Amino acid sequence: MKADHVLQPAAMTAGKKVKHANARKEALVGWLFLAPELIGIVVLYVFPVVFSLYLSLSDWNLVGGLQSIKFVGLDNYVEMFHDEKVIHALKNNFVYTLLTVPVGMALSLILAVLIHTKVYGQDYFKVAFFVPYISSIIAIGAVWSALYHPSLGPINQFLTSIGVSDPPKWLADPDFALLSIAIIAIWAGIGYQIVIYMAGLTSIPDDYYEAASIDGATALQKFRMITLPLLGPTNSFLFITLLMGSFKVFDLIAFLTSGGPNNASTVIVYRIYEEGFVNFRMGYASAISWLLFAIVGVVTFISWQIQKNKVTY
Repeated sequence: MKADHVLQPAAMTAGKKVKHANARKEALVGWLFLAPELIGIVVLYVFPVVFSLYLSLSDWNLVGGLQSIKFVGLDNYVEMFHDEKVIHALKNNFVYTLLTVPVGMALSLILAVLIHTKVYGQDYFKVAFFVPYISSIIAIGAVWSALYHPSLGPINQFLTSIGVSDPPKWLADPDFALLSIAIIAIWAGIGYQIVIYMAGLTSIPDDYYEAASIDGATALQKFRMITLPLLGPTNSFLFITLLMGSFKVFDLIAFLTSGGPNNASTVIVYRIYEEGFVNFRMGYASAISWLLFAIVGVVTFISWQIQKNKVTY
């Protein structure tokens, strides 16, 4: 009997050791499967972020190679806040954001509601509006460049035919260049927003609208009291994603105006490109990139907090 009592704890200890060994093997196998992904994250995300932060504190001429990196502390940030071109690019970016985000969301919401409630063949309109979003932005820019032509473009020809004696030069006019690009961006992205809004509208129960109809609510009252509040999460998602996208705009501006005329369409990302790959000042370009990161981060955080407070309320 005593021998049995001695063997039982020993067997239990041996069993625990086997379980721990098996658990370690399983954990090792799991980490081995995750290793390629983790290495990719470190190489493609973590290292570039850390290196760009170091570069923002350095003076580095890209042509000079890595050996030309010189640590300068906060000099790049001090210069950035006194650089009129950077400040002007930020102003242009805020104007572009105000032109594209609220207007694009409002138009797409109106179209989504109309398609959802008033139009037959909804799938066709979804595809028709979505096609520009999946098309090449350079091809879209080329088409709109022809439409915006000061003398031969259909837009100005139409304006002339209705009595406008001096129509805008659009992309060639400092007063209209940024607006012209914003119009293209709204047109190209409105299909994506419509699809998102359509998904949100589909999730709203019809019972709410039927109850409101029984109470005598008008279509506008239904939209204001039912549709808008229940689309709060959808609005928040679109606002944050469109906001971040508006601060990353580059391709249309690089293709159509190159930041001109007279820096009228220069935005912050194009300014980063100019400093980094035209003037080869990678340290200064990295500092501007971190400024952009801070702006987008703060605005996104504020948007999240507002949406969270609404949900809590």
